[in-house]
Amino acid sequence: MKKVLVSDSLAKEGIAILEAAEGIRVDVKTGLKPDELKAIIGDYDALVVRSATKVRADVLDVATNLKVVGRAGIGVDNVDVPAATKKGVIVMNTPAGNIVTTAEHALALLMSLVRRIPQATASMKTGAWEKKAFEGTELCGKVLGVLGLGNIGSIVADRALGLKMRVLAYDPFISAERATTMGVELAGLDELFRRADILTVHVPLVEETRNLVNREAFSKMKRGSYLVCAARGGIVDEAALLEALDNGTLAGAALDVFSQEPPGLTPLVAHDKVICTPHLGASTAEAQLAVSVQVAEQIVDYFATGTIRNAVNIPSVPPEVLEQMRPYLEMARSLGRLQAQLGIEGLRAVEIEYSGKAAEGRTGLLTASALAGLLSSSLGETVNLVNAPVAARERGLKVTESTARNGEDYTALIRLKVEAARGTSTLAGAIFGRREPRIVEIDDIGIEAIPRGHVLVFWNWDKPGLVGSIGTTLGRHSVNIGQLQFGRESAGGKAVTMVNVDSAVDDATLAELRGLPHVISVTKAYL
Repeated sequence: MKKVLVSDSLAKEGIAILEAAEGIRVDVKTGLKPDELKAIIGDYDALVVRSATKVRADVLDVATNLKVVGRAGIGVDNVDVPAATKKGVIVMNTPAGNIVTTAEHALALLMSLVRRIPQATASMKTGAWEKKAFEGTELCGKVLGVLGLGNIGSIVADRALGLKMRVLAYDPFISAERATTMGVELAGLDELFRRADILTVHVPLVEETRNLVNREAFSKMKRGSYLVCAARGGIVDEAALLEALDNGTLAGAALDVFSQEPPGLTPLVAHDKVICTPHLGASTAEAQLAVSVQVAEQIVDYFATGTIRNAVNIPSVPPEVLEQMRPYLEMARSLGRLQAQLGIEGLRAVEIEYSGKAAEGRTGLLTASALAGLLSSSLGETVNLVNAPVAARERGLKVTESTARNGEDYTALIRLKVEAARGTSTLAGAIFGRREPRIVEIDDIGIEAIPRGHVLVFWNWDKPGLVGSIGTTLGRHSVNIGQLQFGRESAGGKAVTMVNVDSAVDDATLAELRGLPHVISVTKAYL
């Protein structure tokens, strides 16, 4: 008998599916405090949550029987996925259950914002009739800037076209052909900020999108433009947003998400140019029913047949095979993540070559892992080993793979080539010993770097003193170097330097590094 704990509110239809399944016992205990959850979680094989329950490492440490965590919703921010993976616990979500609902909420915010509907409603409830005070803005013919054309962003774009808006979008993972089919014009990030009358945000919160819409972004936007964010708190720099509202850059902002939730009555929430809702993007009866039914069906299928659907951390392969493949899977994903952060605007094609031991067995799974890493900055936790190939196809990406038994100078080698608007880029990785991954090539320059944690990737000229100036600059900003590796085309020629650091590098430090003599460019990444 498998025991399932439902610790957050779930639609009765979802509970009924679990209760009707043979060999499953269900306990519904909502509102548990962390210590109460830890006291009982060891008895359960599965845990079903929404967003209230926090499945942290300390909970997983005492979850001795736990096999699977099912999240009724898209985001898994409240689940420590790396800790779950380490414990062998599958984490599933329901990525399709609330896509339409969230897109519709973004559009509702957009229309309410430009027509000042909440303010007008509040005014009338005081008995006033202030027609001139609430003059709005027409949407027809305006440029809607869509930041992220994933599942939700693409629906928003489609509906906006129906409103006769002009849709401009930034998404480096969407091909020009796919955008044309959608009726959307692609643009670079800076162009999106400059041209949008209304900017709507639809990217996941990952390391590379944190504070993506910041002071610099607002400085490029049209005076009197608008911002809508119903994605995740932390993507928009809230302090910079407040400044943009105060100085007149923005005529208004509509927010459903905040960096801290609930935010309380902050100056941003209280601002007269801001309308806001308490993270209601997925809060419709239809969406709640859909995610409840989906997560229940996924839990039942897993226990009945071993089928894994919508897993964010475990592929559908036997455990013994997964353990053998794990270092290669991690290497492939690291290559994809690093390439995404190095820049791939206008991505068109992906080619992955496997040599030596990496070519033996499930290269399709390795390709999925590389694509998951490549697309994670666009799709976040909704992309995994199961759906990454589908996501790539939906974005019009041409994906090819090839194999060779000869591993060149390594027993196992993975080479990732991407073709984008600015040309072709190449990364290669190898496994040292039995399990140690290394980046061994960046654009045809050999290097041996560890793909782990915070890294800085420099393109520079091979000149004396550069390494010292990098170390001095980072030291002055209290950033400790863990590893530093470099490779070069020739003595005095173009070189690449990869630095592992113990903490994130802020924008001011990054700007100083970019200004060092002999430095061509610097990119920060998180692997």
